[in-house]
Amino acid sequence: MPPRTVVIGVDSSTQSTKAAVTDTETGELLAVGRAPHVVTGEGGARETDPEVWWLALCDAVAAGLKESGLSPSSVVGIAVAGQQHGLVTLDRAGRPLRPALLWNDMRSAPQAAALVAELGGPEAWTARTGTVPVASMTATKWRWLRENDPSNAEATASVRLPHDFLTERLAGVAATDPGDASGTCWYSTATGAYDPDLLERLGLSVSMLPEVAATGGTRIGSLTDSAAEALGLPAGIAVAAGTGDNMSAAVGLGLGGAGLLDHPVLSLGTSGTVFAASRTRPASTALSGFAGADGTYLPLACTLNCTLAVDKVASLLGLHRDDATPGGEAVLLPYLDGERTPDLPTSSGLLTGLRHDTTPQQLLGAAYEGAAFTVLRALDELLLACGLDPADPEVAGRPLRLIGGGAQGRTWVETVRRLSGRPLIVPGSGELVALGAAALAASAAGGGDPVAVAARWNEKSEDAELPASERDTETWERIGSVLDRASEPLLGG
Repeated sequence: MPPRTVVIGVDSSTQSTKAAVTDTETGELLAVGRAPHVVTGEGGARETDPEVWWLALCDAVAAGLKESGLSPSSVVGIAVAGQQHGLVTLDRAGRPLRPALLWNDMRSAPQAAALVAELGGPEAWTARTGTVPVASMTATKWRWLRENDPSNAEATASVRLPHDFLTERLAGVAATDPGDASGTCWYSTATGAYDPDLLERLGLSVSMLPEVAATGGTRIGSLTDSAAEALGLPAGIAVAAGTGDNMSAAVGLGLGGAGLLDHPVLSLGTSGTVFAASRTRPASTALSGFAGADGTYLPLACTLNCTLAVDKVASLLGLHRDDATPGGEAVLLPYLDGERTPDLPTSSGLLTGLRHDTTPQQLLGAAYEGAAFTVLRALDELLLACGLDPADPEVAGRPLRLIGGGAQGRTWVETVRRLSGRPLIVPGSGELVALGAAALAASAAGGGDPVAVAARWNEKSEDAELPASERDTETWERIGSVLDRASEPLLGG
């Protein structure tokens, strides 16, 4: 019997790093090593020192390998999936010049508005990059840095995304993939390359950016001697291009050209996202028209306020997160960190509909409803971007795959089920971002198409399937009415 071989899929997220030690043949998750990150900043600022990510990656890999009980010699490949959009600026020696600006850093909202106007409006950006700049996008952060920290901007020799930075530390090669690159707003999903006109407008050059590999599973190099020593792994193993966290989750679910197409996914985490892999290039100003990690497209809508915002409300009320009941007349839009969808970067939370008999449990339930409504409202736009009619009974009955930390919470699941009126599938495979990264690593190590790899692994997954319930249209319409009628002064937008 041949010796067992494994790959390591790394999920470098906002709050932590996870390293999934995964059997290359079966996809069995043998161990997951974890290490925390530190996020700093107030008043809209969110930053992390990129060196924290590298140290966390080393610690997580060591912990995962130790937990698995396997020899390092069994590892044949590694790939990183990282939080999207973060701006990493490096000097000529490849060292970070300053803390990275994270995806949820909202200080670049004015720069986003200026960039949209300079190119001629949202439609012009959608046609070029697939995505309209908002404060989350990397291009806006680079513009902010040039205007607010010009000395470091001037000293910048290279610009990287979080996963690019880590991949370069692994292989010594400056590489990215179409998926993560498509979240910068200087990569064109129409041409599949960096847009030279946009780079000129931003004061960037192609030489400052990593080369774009064909897919996230492309082998872009081998683990260097120095990285191997830091990680305790064999030098020379395959390093994949890797991708962004949302693209990796899609791979982990088996969504893509060699798997499921046009099947919606709702991810409940720090942010709330709804996405699907599609052959159709999205052209909606309401969505992020990203590329997938495997050559498909990944139309996506993202909200800033999801599980952490609801947990904050629970804390303020002195309740456990599952001590919630439906909100009744109360409507709570928990936009505690500003909001990306809808584009209200300076907004704050809004509570209305209070009565003498409103209970704390209803207020918490209203927070769940407001957060779930915000991301679910983008679902119809997502389906249209995939070339589907949301009113078609077959499309309306297509199950919604529910992932992320919130998918393990009873109240989250029931709130989404009640407000969507759709059947739900909660995948049995845990750590989908890390699993997707592991499939990319397996692909780089010679395993074939990464989506096909993940789909084969998922054949043994025990998914939870929940039938559709009657849609709570009364609550849906009440929340929608409040959001549509709330003026900018009320929301602080």
